[in-house]
Amino acid sequence: AGDPAVGKSALAQMFRSDGAHFQKNYTLTTGIELLVKAISVPETSDSVEFFIFDSAGKDLFSEMLEKLWEQPNVLCLVYDVTNEQSFDNCDKWLEKLRAQAVGVHIPGVLVGNKTDLADRRVVEQQQAQEWAEKHGLEYCEMSVKEMKNFEAPFHILAKLFHQLYKEKVETFHSLA
Repeated sequence: AGDPAVGKSALAQMFRSDGAHFQKNYTLTTGIELLVKAISVPETSDSVEFFIFDSAGKDLFSEMLEKLWEQPNVLCLVYDVTNEQSFDNCDKWLEKLRAQAVGVHIPGVLVGNKTDLADRRVVEQQQAQEWAEKHGLEYCEMSVKEMKNFEAPFHILAKLFHQLYKEKVETFHSLA
C-alpha cells in the first residue's frame, strides 16, 4: 500500500523477476494486480508463498482494496523519501488497513523508496524509523531503480509471517 508513484509496482515487478526487470517508463497502476511468488524464510529451511496485491494508490480504488484486505496477514507500506506527503499519508493507509482487521495485529514493514535521489530527500531515515516503531512496523530503505535492497522488505515480511504462523501453530497445539 502507499500513495501513487512511490514505487509499489516497481518493487513488486523487481521482486517477481528476481531483479531482472525495472520498468523505466512509469505507468500508473489502474486497479489491483496479483503477484504470486514463493520465498525462503531467512535463517530457516522453510519458505512462504506470497500473494501480493499491488494496488493503485488512488482513493478511487479503496473500495476494492477494502474487500481484498478483509483478512490481511502482513503489510508492506511504501513511501517516497523525496515526497513528504507520501510519508504523511502512511497514517491514512495504516488506518485503512487496521479498520479491516480490528483487534488483530498485522505485522508489516514501512519501506522508504528512491534513496538514489539523495539530493532531493526530505524524509530522514530516523524520522521514518521512529514512525515505524511507534506503529509496530519494521523499517527499511531501498532504491528499486538502482536495485539496492529491494529484496529486504520481502525477507522481513517472510520472517514476520513465519513467526505469525509459528505462534498460531503453538496456540493450536496448546488447545489440543
